[in-house]
Amino acid sequence: MNLDFEKTGGLIPAIIQDNVTNKVLMLGYMNQEALDKTQETGKVTFYSRTKQRLWTKGEESGNFLNVISIKEDCDKDTLLIKVDPVGPVCHTGADTCFNEENKEDVMFFKYLQHFINKRYQEMPGGSYTTSLFQSGVNRMAQKVGEEALESVIEACNGTNERLIYESSDMLYHLIVLLTSKGLSIEDLAKELQRRHKK
Repeated sequence: MNLDFEKTGGLIPAIIQDNVTNKVLMLGYMNQEALDKTQETGKVTFYSRTKQRLWTKGEESGNFLNVISIKEDCDKDTLLIKVDPVGPVCHTGADTCFNEENKEDVMFFKYLQHFINKRYQEMPGGSYTTSLFQSGVNRMAQKVGEEALESVIEACNGTNERLIYESSDMLYHLIVLLTSKGLSIEDLAKELQRRHKK
């Protein structure tokens, strides 16, 4: 990164965004030293204008901002930092410094895909997801079919609660199957988006 700290008097704004929900959590300021420490520790560190020192978010509360990615803007004078927050971000106890709830249920699919990718890479023992990967494509595809059939049965003769339960099972097994083929739920979203544009 080749940031222009001089243009803004030595401090550049850092927009903090939740990696899963995409909610903007807060805005802080960084000098080069704060950015270096953020990259070194993996926890967001700002330059506090009131304390006149480096300040790692969560150093007192334990509500750290664990860094997922850091990007510079086109003018090289602003950062976008995607994080995995530990607890509420605002000192008031709110999820964000804009008093918004940091929740977007549909974005849980993104987290789940990430979790399943990690299981596929690490294959930890005792994990149901690991056992599915080890069972092979045929068994994974069979599980998707079984859960789809159960979803259909619940839709026709069951309750909404059971339909949601069985459909959730189906979607989970589908994500596992897609992952085993080097695909993801994002690929489905792209395909549906492509169709919608037509």
